[in-house]
Amino acid sequence: MEDYQKTLVNEEQPASAEEISSYEQQKTTELLETAETEDVQEIATKDVQEAATEDVQEAATEDVQEAVTEDVQEAVKTADSAESEVKIEKTVKQNAVSNASVPVEQFDWDKLENEDLYEGNKVDIEEKYNQTLSKIAENEIVEGTVVAITKREVIVNIGYKSEGVISIAEFRYNPDLKVGDKIEVYVETAEDKRGQLILSHKQARALRSWDRVNEALNNDEIIKGYIKCRTKGGMIVDVFGIEAFLPGSQIDVKPIRDYDMFVDKTMEFKVVKINQEFRNVVVSHKALIEAEIEAQKKEIISHLEKGQVLEGTVKNITSYGVFIDLGGVDGLIHITDLSWGRVTHPEEVVALDQQINVVILDFDNDKRRIALGIKQLTPHPWDSLDPNLKVGDKVKGKVVVMADYGAFIEISPGVEGLIHVSEMSWSQHLRSAQDFMKVGNEVEAVILTIDRDERKMSLGIKQLKDDPWINIEAKYAVGSKHVAKVRNFTNFGIFVEIEEGVDGLIHISDLSWTKKIKHPAEFTQIGSLIDVQVLEIDKENRRLSLGHKQLEENPWDVFESLFTVDSIHEGTITEINDKGAIISMSYGVEGFAPVKGLKKQDGSIAKLDEKLLFKVIEFSKTAKKIIVSHTRIFEDEQKEAEAKGKAANENSTKDAIKKVQSSIEKTTLGDVEALAALRDEMENQNKE
Repeated sequence: MEDYQKTLVNEEQPASAEEISSYEQQKTTELLETAETEDVQEIATKDVQEAATEDVQEAATEDVQEAVTEDVQEAVKTADSAESEVKIEKTVKQNAVSNASVPVEQFDWDKLENEDLYEGNKVDIEEKYNQTLSKIAENEIVEGTVVAITKREVIVNIGYKSEGVISIAEFRYNPDLKVGDKIEVYVETAEDKRGQLILSHKQARALRSWDRVNEALNNDEIIKGYIKCRTKGGMIVDVFGIEAFLPGSQIDVKPIRDYDMFVDKTMEFKVVKINQEFRNVVVSHKALIEAEIEAQKKEIISHLEKGQVLEGTVKNITSYGVFIDLGGVDGLIHITDLSWGRVTHPEEVVALDQQINVVILDFDNDKRRIALGIKQLTPHPWDSLDPNLKVGDKVKGKVVVMADYGAFIEISPGVEGLIHVSEMSWSQHLRSAQDFMKVGNEVEAVILTIDRDERKMSLGIKQLKDDPWINIEAKYAVGSKHVAKVRNFTNFGIFVEIEEGVDGLIHISDLSWTKKIKHPAEFTQIGSLIDVQVLEIDKENRRLSLGHKQLEENPWDVFESLFTVDSIHEGTITEINDKGAIISMSYGVEGFAPVKGLKKQDGSIAKLDEKLLFKVIEFSKTAKKIIVSHTRIFEDEQKEAEAKGKAANENSTKDAIKKVQSSIEKTTLGDVEALAALRDEMENQNKE
């Protein structure tokens, strides 16, 4: 054998399977030649295995070793066969001995091929040999045994005449695979062109996967899975060849900060949910340890007491608090229980994985909730507050919280006071606290109230200035003139501010002597300055009654003599409505013309912006109202003309009557013709 291998090495080529097989047959023949009983055959088989082991160790290459191993296994099977097979081996031995001592170069291969090794019973021998092998069919799933594992492959024996080779990558979900394990494999090809049995473990898992997954769910079975990659919200796990979803919350009972650390790992899982319609599978690793943790929680909670101080580890930090691991059970420290002072975020006080002491504030056996605190381990700052502080004292502090209704000022850590927005300025205008200060500002304030039992304090900053209403009569006397700032409008007037804290109202009727103002926005705008005169002081309600038109003399005293009834003035129509029109007249005066007063002499109606003559038909100094009409101008002229014509006719008639009467006195029976002529003359005059 050594000479044979050396020859192969010198030729720098590995021995072929046929050569190795020939040698093994020779070896088997020599051993079986002496085997006359079943016991002797067993010894021969053992010797064959030992000889094969030595030959495998001496093989020059890995390929030779694998070939020797396969032939050894065939030789062992041959040694275990019936006596008829022993006779066959003896025949092989006799034919092989003749060439055993011949060097390889002189070996007569033709003679070997022409020899009848089976003594004419080849078909029977093949049939008996095939009966010793398992009958397998392609495209079926069978069970096999792992017989060898290399860095790249797994050798599986399914009882066929040759073993199958499967890539080790198909077993990455099972890193504990070892020789002797039973596995399911899918027979792709019983014999390829090289005579190799082609198997697949991955396909076998895939075909059986859905049944196995459902079985695992129904039986609450623990299975193994390979974490392939990370995805949104969790991980993708290979379970029986199916891609299952592992939510991030189901990886562990502790929050996971780095999901990537689990990729390419094999872990145990439980199937928690299956969507049969979409074939979605959800698995959980957390479920495996929750039962144990629940038992630990019950044990720990049963020994808890309020006020008990424990040591814990910061497990998770949120915006509203900190979760502490107390050794199997979690507790929550609310952000308000971290410090006596204001805390914007818990990270200002603690850090992840930090070991801290906590005190138990409360716990719920049913809901397994434990409320913890840190600040309770130290005395309350109010207990060490200066006992001499009283109402009216000035204090300094830092703005820690802002709200629309006020600001919280931290006098010392854990001691805060509230400055309400109404205590920030003497002004009564609705304003936000952000208009006066912001977080982080250092402010000085006056203590308005202090309650040490309730641990509350109210402060004010407007009290640092004098109240402007104390001497309001002297500073803003009735009749005094000032400049104010327009702050707000209402339908009835304008609110103005003379100075901070001193507000007043200008009624809409006190804006102008002449113009009729419907809304203050027509007269001024917010933020503008306006001249005012103090009309009245309401100290109790902190209000001033102001006027603007009072700064000028009342022009209606003059208008009374200018706009007399029946006087005619030129005016422009500035506005038209259902009731009539507004007429702008001289001296800034506005009059009102009813609809019937807008009719012109030609029968048409006056239009907007048209300039016409108007007659004053009504004037009221008290109500500051002037009623005018354009129609009355020509109507009055027509009436006057008609009156004059009527008067002339009446005078002519009177003269004719007098003449007739005088004639009657002188008339005789002979003057009848003259009387008739006089009558005709009078009729003609009337017709004219």
